[in-house]
Amino acid sequence: MRDRDYLMDRHGVVFKVIGDVHPGSHYLGYVKYHPDDNGDRQLLGRTYRQNSVVSKSFGILAERPECYVYSDVLGCVITGLPRQEVALRYSCREALATIHDNPALVEGARAGADLLAIINRIVSLGAQHLFGITGSFLVGCFNDRSDIDLVCYGHDGYQAAGELFAAGELIRPYEGENLMQLYIRRAKYMAGSAFDTLIKQERRKFQGLTARTGAHINCEPIRGDGDQTFARTTAKEIGHMALLAKITDHTEGLVTPALYGIKVKTILSSTVDEPESFARKITHMRSYLGAYTGAFRTGDIVHLSGKLVHTHDGTHSGFGIELTPWSVTESYLATLTG
Repeated sequence: MRDRDYLMDRHGVVFKVIGDVHPGSHYLGYVKYHPDDNGDRQLLGRTYRQNSVVSKSFGILAERPECYVYSDVLGCVITGLPRQEVALRYSCREALATIHDNPALVEGARAGADLLAIINRIVSLGAQHLFGITGSFLVGCFNDRSDIDLVCYGHDGYQAAGELFAAGELIRPYEGENLMQLYIRRAKYMAGSAFDTLIKQERRKFQGLTARTGAHINCEPIRGDGDQTFARTTAKEIGHMALLAKITDHTEGLVTPALYGIKVKTILSSTVDEPESFARKITHMRSYLGAYTGAFRTGDIVHLSGKLVHTHDGTHSGFGIELTPWSVTESYLATLTG
């Protein structure tokens, strides 16, 4: 089981797996597709609705409290699928290989020809073990509006994705009049970001438009096989904090979950007493929101709004800012200031 793989339970609900560290009882993740007669896509003969807001999983699963679970890694209650409830597993890596061997699976999709061309390029480079397909093409419930969502694994995958997106043959970068399209796509999640600043941040990520149909395509770098960065990490929530911070190390921020070294410049607001006493103790920011993977570089000044957590990795303890998608009361943000 890998981050961004999907699971279907015995009720037909499809969960998107988040992270690679799971308790013995559950696979952590959120509802991505669920049966709904008012939905806009088909899967296994049923009509489904897509969910793109992680915290809405709590409502979708309101009648299933067994899907609420406390995560020691994130330090909060999130959603997950009990292991005994798993009916089907969808592997991102296996999906890439399956579609390559059976092109007819996606030939009817608007972006199907683009996807096949990209897969063929990946295979011709011998890099298929470094990539996978997630999203609607992973489970086969794509429609005419579906994007192409790729993942790449580890730092080798990051380099391979950089070469794939930079080639310019199969994937065109957002530029010219298309930049407003990208801004609108992202600004609704990053309220308050100026156009130039947001575009600067977004251009650091692997995304673009397909050459044939102009469909949006992105590739999220996730951690490599066997990565143990968070295997022993636990977190306890202390409160919420907004601040300006300088990125001191982006090395581990290039893959999801992203881990950035930071130095606090100014605390803007806080729910904890005497927040200045924490300023010099806060040394890192961790994000389970893929939007911030690879978005920052050492030396950037970033506006952060997230949970203040105390972390422990079995040897060292410290304080950090945590950005998770499971909050129902806050929108956690990380944006460049210029």
